[in-house]
Order: sequence, then C-alpha cells, then structure tokens
Amino acid sequence: MGDVKQFFKDAAIQIGSGGSAGFVEVCIMHPLDVVKTRLQLQARVQINSPHHYSGIIDCFTKMQRHEGVFAFWKGILPPILAETPKRAVKFVSFEQYKRFFMFGSPSATPMTYSLSGIFAGITESLFVNPFEVVKITIQSDKRHVKDVPSTWVVATRIIKNDGFGISGLYRGITATCLRNGVFNGIYFGLYHSLKGKLPHSTQNPTYDLLYKLSLGFISGVLGSCFNIPFDVAKSRIQGPQPVDGVIKYKTTFGTIKLVYLEEGWRALFKGLLPKVMRLGPGGAIMLVVYEHVHSLLTARFSDQ
Repeated sequence: MGDVKQFFKDAAIQIGSGGSAGFVEVCIMHPLDVVKTRLQLQARVQINSPHHYSGIIDCFTKMQRHEGVFAFWKGILPPILAETPKRAVKFVSFEQYKRFFMFGSPSATPMTYSLSGIFAGITESLFVNPFEVVKITIQSDKRHVKDVPSTWVVATRIIKNDGFGISGLYRGITATCLRNGVFNGIYFGLYHSLKGKLPHSTQNPTYDLLYKLSLGFISGVLGSCFNIPFDVAKSRIQGPQPVDGVIKYKTTFGTIKLVYLEEGWRALFKGLLPKVMRLGPGGAIMLVVYEHVHSLLTARFSDQ
C-alpha cells in the first residue's frame, strides 16, 4: 500500500513540475514556433507572394506588418491547454520507462535515458497530435490576427470535415511520433548522461544553474538538428495543402522524398534556425524549471 501511495505522490509531483515547465517554456518561446511553421510550410512556388519569407527577420517583419504583433502568438491556446497534461505524460512516462530499460543495471545508463526518452516522446505524441493539427492550422493562417477564427472554431471545423482519425485530428501522427521520439531520445539521453559527469561547481548556485542551462541548451539544439526533417514533414502533412481538395503530402517518408525531389535537401531543414532558437533555450528553461519545481514540491510533501 505504501508503494502505491508513493507512486501517486511521485506522479503528482512530476505532473506539477512538468506542467509548470511546459507553461513557462511555451509562453516565452511560442513566437519562434510560429515563425518555424511559416518557413516550413512555404515552397518555391510561393516565392513571388507578399507572404513569402526569406528568413527569420523577414518573417517577423512581414507578420508584424500584415497581421499585427499578436500574430506571433497565433495558435498558442492549443499548446497551453495541452502543456500540463503533455508534460505530465512526458515526464511521468519517462520515469516509468527508465525502470523498464534498466536491463539489470544497478543505475541508469545512457542507453536507459535514450530509450526512455524515445518512448516517452512517442507516448507524448499520441496525446499531443490533435493539438498540433489545430495549432498548425491556425499558425498557417496569414490573415490579420483579428480575422483568424478561434481555436474552438478551427477544432470543430476539422472534426466536422475530416473527423478524429488520420485524416483529421490524428493527421501526421507518424511524423509527430518520429519527431518527438528522436528529439526526446537525444534530449533526455544527453542531458541526464552528462549532468553528473562533467566537472562543475555545485556549491555556487549561479554556476550550477548556468551549467544546467548550458547542458539543456546543447541537448535541445542537437535534438532539433536531428529531428528537423520529420518536423518539416509533419508541418506539410498537418498544414494546408498547396491545392485545395488535393492531398499532396500524405505519408511521412513520402513527404520527405517529395520535398527533397522538388525543393532539394536544404528544404528538409527549413525552419531549423527558429526551431533551434526556440528549443535550445526552451529546452534549457524547461529542464531547469522542471528540476527546480520538482525539488520544491518534493521538499514540501516529503513529510506527508
């Protein structure tokens, strides 16, 4: 009975910590996610369009000019609504997968952290994909922010027209699983494997914080660099198709092949810079906030 009680206490702490970390990260870094999505969705045929973006600065400038400053937070409601349960799923499942992937070792190994991260990412994807479909749909809308339909309207429209399955809210689920699995495998694997290995001062809180932020930043950057082709495929599949009524981007690897053949290999890395700018610092912020809140909650409930 004591083990069950401890499990639920640990899970509650992980939920509170993960939800706090996710909320802070989304509010700060969401504009870069919008810019990343816009860059990933555009193809060469759009080059003469007034909404074609040559880079991050150009995208920020044109969005502010044509859509208003609040356009940078388009589609933020779905990730905010999803963040607490999403991070709960991510961190709770990561901790549970760690027990499964110990392989008889007395302590967690880099393989344990990586495999746990991969499966935690896949588990997270099953929950978050509907929110991603709604978010991408809103982020791709280039009208002024006051003319963009609400999250609820967009979600109900998708459900009405396409349903809940792989043509609707679960469109692009394979790409989401691959994107999140690859990212979290590197992100958790690198961070936890190196956190206790590299020399740093734990006596100075400032140095210790900077150490963790730097390690989280590197982990987030590397995870982003390796999973970006899946992210591009996901955006193409979940976003509006080039021609209304014609589904051009269907499967993950089919989309990757099509983008490569039509636009070149560089197109598979579209949006990488804003993605790195978001998930580098964002990944660092999330892990540090998670660990800080986790420590506070653990201390608060340790005697209960």
